[in-house]
Amino acid sequence: MQRLFQSHSWSGLLLLTPVLLLLAMPLAAQDTPIGSPGTELATEHTPAAAASTSDLQKAVQNPVASLISVPVQNNNNFGIGPDDRTQDVLNIQPVIPVRISQNWNLISRIITPIIYQPTVSQPVNQGAFGFGDLNPTFFLSPAKPGKLIWGVGPAFVLPTATNSVLGQGKWSIGPSIVALLQPGHWTLGALVNNVWSFAGQSARPDVNQMTLQYFINYNLKKGWFITWQPTLTANWEATNGGRWLVPFGGGIGRIMKLGFQPVSLTAQFYGNGVHPPGASPWGMRLQIAFLFPKLSKEQEKMLMEQKLKQLEQEQQKQ
Repeated sequence: MQRLFQSHSWSGLLLLTPVLLLLAMPLAAQDTPIGSPGTELATEHTPAAAASTSDLQKAVQNPVASLISVPVQNNNNFGIGPDDRTQDVLNIQPVIPVRISQNWNLISRIITPIIYQPTVSQPVNQGAFGFGDLNPTFFLSPAKPGKLIWGVGPAFVLPTATNSVLGQGKWSIGPSIVALLQPGHWTLGALVNNVWSFAGQSARPDVNQMTLQYFINYNLKKGWFITWQPTLTANWEATNGGRWLVPFGGGIGRIMKLGFQPVSLTAQFYGNGVHPPGASPWGMRLQIAFLFPKLSKEQEKMLMEQKLKQLEQEQQKQ
């Protein structure tokens, strides 16, 4: 069982270890041209980015941007319980915008958590591993926003957990709101929702929970950025000091390319200034987000030409 614990608790961390390695790579390795001019990421003519690096940075940092992305986020929560156990939560959360009219976009974000939850520590280390509750959120947002970018819609929690300790066992729904500003190199905003249970297992506690994520990003050169994205939660049903989880911290990130694929990489660390008894006092978040910006026909043509040139160059070297 101890081996099982070690395997599952660190599986997500091992999966995203390349994030740290890629963040540490020399800058020149990702910013030199692949072939003809315009193939490097840090120019305004990058077909694979469909925009300048700074534009793509801001699109990634905007939860209601017209950008398809597939973030894969791993959260390690350390020091749980008297034996300092580690919880691992791997979130797969595709974000898909759809133009529903000339003036409005509908953005869907569906979070699928895969969780290792430490449980009994004595006499043998044990834990539960599997899927958690599915968390879909939908935002209605102006297609042509002004300085204040916003979105509003419903958030759901579906009882899809494969083990009772990995989910709430309740169907929940509530409102979700996001608002942000992007002056200069900054992105400043917040996303908040509150869900209430309305059905589910009668033996399980009712759900009345708020989630608040504020985000502060400062964009640097060559795709780098500094980020603060703590997620505060409030369980309004809890008593005896277990209501709030309030983290503090942040990290660094970078927009870059893996071949022709734009990605966003981040590494963050947080200390929980307030947390329920027995919960984690600190944690680490690693994320890789695959980005799929919309390309014009001209950009698609240029991208195909560059791929062909790259293949020709590789064949000549052989």
